[in-house]
Amino acid sequence: MKIGIGTYALFWEFSDRNPEPLGIAGMIDRAAQLGCDVFQICDDPRIEELDAHALRELRERAEILGLDLELGTRTIGRDHLARYLDIAETLGARTLRTMIQTHEIDAGPESAVTELRATVPRVESGDITLALETYEQVPTATLRGIVDALDSPRVGICLDPANCVSALEHPKDVVESCADRTVNLHVKDFAFARQEGWVGFTYSGAPLGEGLLDLDHELGAVYADGRSPSAIVEHWLPWQGDLSTTLAEERAWTDRTLAALRDWRSVHRPPASA
Repeated sequence: MKIGIGTYALFWEFSDRNPEPLGIAGMIDRAAQLGCDVFQICDDPRIEELDAHALRELRERAEILGLDLELGTRTIGRDHLARYLDIAETLGARTLRTMIQTHEIDAGPESAVTELRATVPRVESGDITLALETYEQVPTATLRGIVDALDSPRVGICLDPANCVSALEHPKDVVESCADRTVNLHVKDFAFARQEGWVGFTYSGAPLGEGLLDLDHELGAVYADGRSPSAIVEHWLPWQGDLSTTLAEERAWTDRTLAALRDWRSVHRPPASA
């Protein structure tokens, strides 16, 4: 079980509200400073602007710091995935996370299976695993069906039950449906809060342990039977009124989640062989 952070754990570090946003190299450095095993560059369009030399520099930086890199994007179009597989290979990233878009299953899940089949031979011949993320635009049962239909050891699920709540799917149901095909795990807590006047709700992130995520259930299901996907910390942290307060809170949430994951790993780590 490798533990790390992703771009969404540093959301406010590189937002437009930050006059000194972190670059990707700075994010890699931050992950190393936090003692992470892995850093996931996820939905960061800046990665597309880098040439092969710059990508190799990021790879070397991560290797020197003892970090694995992972990559994340969206959509399943074969040309787009081919481009991101090129980037992943240059980075040395062994996991590529992506998300099926609504229009890509308008004609039914079979159309997504057909499109993904064009990419499967490449991931199977290489050393990269494609992780399709759970989220509200694609019912979990549909996503699971697509993964099962592809039936490839190099295609699995990026599990994030928080994403599915807005589609009225229960987080525990999502975990149990996807655990045995999970190849990448996004870890963040989440909660509902009443809006002012008690009219409606806000659904957003929460400090780990204060929201609706049952972390023990999630980790117990995902890491059963010898499975070992990386666990990537993310957040949905609302703006806290000013940058310094928001950054301090974001960093505190990260520290708290990393500590909880490490504690769980230390308790459940398989005993060393004699």
